[in-house]
Amino acid sequence: MSQLAIDTSHVATLHYVLADERGRTLDDSRARQQPLEYLHGHGNLFPALESALAARRSGERLSVTLAPDETYGERDEALVGVSSRSAFPRDQELKAGQRFQAQGPDGPRTVTVVATDDAQVTVDANHPLAGETLTYDIEILAVREATRAELAKGHPLPPGTSHTEVEDRKR
Repeated sequence: MSQLAIDTSHVATLHYVLADERGRTLDDSRARQQPLEYLHGHGNLFPALESALAARRSGERLSVTLAPDETYGERDEALVGVSSRSAFPRDQELKAGQRFQAQGPDGPRTVTVVATDDAQVTVDANHPLAGETLTYDIEILAVREATRAELAKGHPLPPGTSHTEVEDRKR
């Protein structure tokens, strides 16, 4: 019997190293000892990455480079703003690089503190990887058919999870 190829409604398990265009490692699933498991064709990865993985089999390795418009988009300087320090709780310590959730016009979003002083705070609502070209070096570890429960939920579940234990997200 031949190995399954990654296709819609298959669960693929893989290790990856994510690097930016300068070659800096941003994430390494093997170093974390935590492979990625995803349900193909259900919007769990960037579409261009899913497309590159389609029809691949266990044991294959590939490198996929994605432009900003295929991942987190280009940086938008309009999403960098300055607020009065008084808009934040007095006892809240703020420092550059800190992230927190703020209410935006389209709902909650994560923002990063860029700079702060006694009078004002500069925050950036761009995704930290916006504007970056990203490269994934991937090793496919396994491919299997999704369970009924995983199809109902839209993502991989712990082994043995019954379809009766999950709410069908498609309803």
